[in-house]
Amino acid sequence: MKIAVTAVSGQLGHAIASNLVASVGGENVVGLARTPGHVKGLDIDLRPGDYDSPDQLHASLAGIDAVLLVSGMEAPDKRIRQHRNVIEAAHANGVRKIVYTSIQGPEEGTAFSPVVQSNRQTEADIRASGMNWAIGRNGIYIEPDVEYIDSYKTVGEVANCAGNAKCGYTTRAELAQAYASLLTRPELDGGTYNLHGTAITQSQLVDYLNKSFDARLTYHEISVADFAAQRSAELGDFLGQIIGGIYEGIRLGAFDNPSDYQAVTGRAHQSWDDYFGSL
Repeated sequence: MKIAVTAVSGQLGHAIASNLVASVGGENVVGLARTPGHVKGLDIDLRPGDYDSPDQLHASLAGIDAVLLVSGMEAPDKRIRQHRNVIEAAHANGVRKIVYTSIQGPEEGTAFSPVVQSNRQTEADIRASGMNWAIGRNGIYIEPDVEYIDSYKTVGEVANCAGNAKCGYTTRAELAQAYASLLTRPELDGGTYNLHGTAITQSQLVDYLNKSFDARLTYHEISVADFAAQRSAELGDFLGQIIGGIYEGIRLGAFDNPSDYQAVTGRAHQSWDDYFGSL
């Protein structure tokens, strides 16, 4: 089976393609990227895969049996059309199966909700595509908090609007294993799966960060408006408001869901003790 993975220039797409190379062989994996020449560390067939170019996608998906569609990063209204370009090109080429990296999150009432709704639309488009399908709904990556440790140490705290609610975090490596399973295990076809590890609070996350990095951080709950403003000042209004909405979603319980990770992969998600112990 020839499997194509989109957006392999990004971290998640690259991780999924790497996992597939190890499990099914590099000769059976094709990577799509907007600029294939920028992709490093993947010894596979690399083809152009700009979500805004239907003709390019149609040519690059020739001879493919299954497609892994990594959710795009554009504004919600634009990403729906982009995802449809991939779905339509796959269908026109006779692709038998499509797997989508969707998200968990609040479906209404936050600045992140339009992004969630755009993913739900793509989920509906995939279910109606006529191809076999499987959908993963990712928890929140835990890596950004680890990568931000020096900034946290500078201010002495982790401050956001999540409050005491639990969040189902995950890692790109664990997601890569899950999506390899969704692509290669036909018994999982037709399912929508929550993919994350044990849900933890922000205070628990801070405890793990303190232990792993010899830090003395505390958790400080702030308002949604203050957190969104803080993130917007650093990252710009569009992304800052979305991140504020993500953490508001944590506060509302939208990321504290039953996990299907073990059902998908046949093993438990890596524990946070093991993950932080390996850093």
